[in-house]
Amino acid sequence: MRNIPTALDLPMLDPLPDSTKKYFNICEEKLGIVPNVLKAYAFNIDKLDAFTTLYNNVMLADSGLSKLEREMIAVVVSSINKCYYCLTAHGAAVRKLSGDPILGEQLVMNYRSSNINKKQMAMLDFAALMTENSKNIQESDREALRTNGFSDHDIWDIASVAGFFNMTNRVASATNMQPNPEYHSQNR
Repeated sequence: MRNIPTALDLPMLDPLPDSTKKYFNICEEKLGIVPNVLKAYAFNIDKLDAFTTLYNNVMLADSGLSKLEREMIAVVVSSINKCYYCLTAHGAAVRKLSGDPILGEQLVMNYRSSNINKKQMAMLDFAALMTENSKNIQESDREALRTNGFSDHDIWDIASVAGFFNMTNRVASATNMQPNPEYHSQNR
C-alpha cells in the first residue's frame, strides 16, 4: 500500500503551518494517530480548515444528540455508501463510545439488526432515508422523529451529520482514501 492516504499524489504541505502542527499534535495525544483524512486534506490548508471546522461543528458541538449517536449516523450512512474509510474509522469510534464491539459491527452490516432503542432506530431510519432517497422525505418522516422524542434542533443535527457523511463518503471513495491501520484493531 502507498505511504500516502489517498490514490491522489497530493502530499502534505511542508512545512505545515504552526496551527496545523498543533492540531495534529492534539490528535496524536488524544487518538494516538493523526487520522489519514486530515493528512489527505493537508495539501491545502484552506480545505483542511474548512473540513475540520465543519466536522468539529457537526460531530463535537453541543447537540441533543450524543457523540455516540452522531457516530452511529456516520456508520449507517457510510455503510449504505460502502465507504471503506469511514466505516473503519467511525466503526472504531462506535466501538469505543459504546463499549460494545458487537454494536459497531451490527451498524456496519445492518443497523436494523442492532440492539438499540426505538428512538435511535428512528434516527438511523431517517439518516438512511436521507442517504438513499432524500428527495422523498416528507413531513411525516420528520414527525416520526418528533414522536420519538427528537426536537427540531435534533432533526437539524441528524440531517447535518447524515449530509456531512454523504459528502465525505463520496470524497473518500473518489480518492481511494485509506484508513489508518490502527482503527482495525481498536476497541475489540
